[in-house]
Amino acid sequence: MKDIHDECGVFGIHGHPDAATIGYLGLHALQHRGQESAGIATSDGQDVRLYKQMGLVADVFNADVLKTLTGTSAIGHVRYSTAGSSTLLNAQPMKCMYAGGSIALAHNGNLTNFATLRHQLLARGHLFQSSSDSEILLQLVAAHYAPTLSDRVAAMMTQARGAYSLVILTADQMLAVRDPHGFRPLVLGRLDGAPVVASESTSLNLIGATYEREIEPGEIFIAGPGGETSSRPITSPRLARCVFEQIYFSRPDSIVFGKQVNTLRTEFGRQLAREQPVPNADVIIPVPDSGTPAAIGYAEQLNKPFAMGLIRSHYVGRTFIEPEQRIRHFGVKLKLAPVPEVLKDRVVVVVDDSIVRGTTSQKIVDMVRSRGAREVHMRISSPPTRWPCFYGIDTPSRKELIAARLGSLDEIAGELTADSVGYLSVEGMHRVVSGGGGDGYCDACFTGSYPVPVEDQYSPHSGPDDNR
Repeated sequence: MKDIHDECGVFGIHGHPDAATIGYLGLHALQHRGQESAGIATSDGQDVRLYKQMGLVADVFNADVLKTLTGTSAIGHVRYSTAGSSTLLNAQPMKCMYAGGSIALAHNGNLTNFATLRHQLLARGHLFQSSSDSEILLQLVAAHYAPTLSDRVAAMMTQARGAYSLVILTADQMLAVRDPHGFRPLVLGRLDGAPVVASESTSLNLIGATYEREIEPGEIFIAGPGGETSSRPITSPRLARCVFEQIYFSRPDSIVFGKQVNTLRTEFGRQLAREQPVPNADVIIPVPDSGTPAAIGYAEQLNKPFAMGLIRSHYVGRTFIEPEQRIRHFGVKLKLAPVPEVLKDRVVVVVDDSIVRGTTSQKIVDMVRSRGAREVHMRISSPPTRWPCFYGIDTPSRKELIAARLGSLDEIAGELTADSVGYLSVEGMHRVVSGGGGDGYCDACFTGSYPVPVEDQYSPHSGPDDNR
């Protein structure tokens, strides 16, 4: 279930006659990364045009709107508000003027020194139209004095701390930029000879583009009148790719950090079964959709039956009219429906990708038990989430995280009313993603080991409550 709020998705294409339409399709394939707002900026060699609104991609754009977005290059963005409130002013791409003309920027990630940078820019007379840290990146690029746009971006990278995967558009250039730690994914592909960049390879699949490679951590990729160039002005002693991208955020059909997501999630489930088996299980069921690959792997490893014991409604969005308190418990039932014949009189293992607060997991356990399950065991294909994220994921404070608040698995199982709870170990997770050791990945939400210091002590949690 999509209850941890992820960050954003970005897309860009340069030198294609159908840039706006391709951008629309590319964003549609990234809709799972953000549902609050959507925007596209295009360029025709002379100027940059921009259209953005609150809502889903299919609701924001229609044929008439796309006709106004003329040009052969485009960047786009879908947003979930991890920093800055959910308003149109914070929607992206963001656009301003600089010495070279119009410039637009779309950002996936979160800055850890945004308050410091904002204060410095305000002291120098800068004005801000939004409360988003993405506007800080745009202003840093626009305000810096340098002979080329690449130099301006490189200067920005020396000042910004934290996570950022960017697409930038001017009248005649498109840039793709990734922070030196590589927190957030960004891939490069090609469509009819035109370079395409996107947060995930799902966008490339939808538009029929070929996957080439990742934009490397610390890389500036430029497509413009002179062709394509690439540079890495900043290197990092430590890569910190977000392991939660592969556990939960990215679509299973994506290639993220060079690896097939569905394959990894299935292996997470197999490793979980090795570490936390339920020998007397009668059936393994997932919490759809994100728990499904891991549940398949768990069932295969234990040679147990797999079944869809919970059916997800695909007609309930991330937000809906909140009912009165006395009927609020219907919220989970709007999303999930149990299948009694799968559950009745059986020992059921429910596999999910994560537990955050635990409220929804408790309701799922109650739902499964109410349909006659003899035992209900929760198995989680990631380690316990004990620490908040400051790199672009909207997670609660430590006191709200069930695994930080309660000291033992027995206590967590008691609160969830489950017969038992078992998590994948940190070591087992790293064994799957990197062969062990955790090199090159950020696991701060599990371990509290933050690869980039959080210079500004703030809460990045500005979105709706997560009750998972």
